[in-house]
Amino acid sequence: MASSTPPTPTTTAAAAAPAAAPAADEDQFDDEEDASQLAGGSGRRRLFSKELRCMMYGFGDDRNPYTESVDLLEDLVIEFITQMTQRAMEVGRNGRVQVEDIMYLVRKDPRKYARVRDLLSMNEELKKARKAFDEVKYAAT
Repeated sequence: MASSTPPTPTTTAAAAAPAAAPAADEDQFDDEEDASQLAGGSGRRRLFSKELRCMMYGFGDDRNPYTESVDLLEDLVIEFITQMTQRAMEVGRNGRVQVEDIMYLVRKDPRKYARVRDLLSMNEELKKARKAFDEVKYAAT
């Protein structure tokens, strides 16, 4: 007879053993992310753990922030993205989220609006630079 309780996650040898000093900081974050990919009992895969850990460290937190702090922050980020996406789908065409919809939603928040404009202009500059690089590359061959 099969049990109705979900299987509990097992710890790996790398997660159970004390961490030796890694060669690079990225390796340390990778190991921690692998150990904490599944959050709690929900079985939901953590999408932004590595990036959030690095951002938290960059903003003054400990090099290895508590997993609970990272999980809480990730829940907030995912909730924000979900709400913005749903609102953007209500504002714009049904079933599609466009850049203009996001710009419309953040128009009253000057910091978010400025950041969106900056990111979009940087994206355009990168596209132009890639195109110019590809043209030079193909012209040389």
